[in-house]
Amino acid sequence: MQNKQTSLLWLLLVVQGLCATFFLVDAVMDWTGGEAPGFRHLHQFEMVLALALIGGLMATISLIRTQRAREKQMQRQIAVASGAFADVIDRQFDEWRLSAAERDVAMLSIKGLSVAEIAALRQTKEGTIKAQSAAIYKKAGVSGRLQLLSFFVEELLSDPLLDRPGT
Repeated sequence: MQNKQTSLLWLLLVVQGLCATFFLVDAVMDWTGGEAPGFRHLHQFEMVLALALIGGLMATISLIRTQRAREKQMQRQIAVASGAFADVIDRQFDEWRLSAAERDVAMLSIKGLSVAEIAALRQTKEGTIKAQSAAIYKKAGVSGRLQLLSFFVEELLSDPLLDRPGT
């Protein structure tokens, strides 16, 4: 579909470029009073080119509307994915019975912050963060940060978030 739209846009660009060139040459000749033998009686051709330009405008409007609808759908999917991801994380933290501090550390860890960055944010020592991380990994049954993140990504991708159109 995307390739078809791109091809159509290129075709419209070529047609509009040819039309613009023709009308520019015609206008220059009208302005200067010069007449080329091939340009004397081209009123029907000018009408066809004008209709082609109008068709190109209508097709461009249609493509813009299609693109806007696609963008809105993608934004909806991102919002659903974000919400679903947060819901999955919260439910899993509840199931693992993480404390409030462990939840904070786990969430910051999932977001990709280092132990030092988490310690600085939480205004605590790195050793405390390491101990909390070890407790989180033990409760989650994983060996480290990467497996913790992988657990949630796998969980999120296991079910479709939105029904795709036509399915």
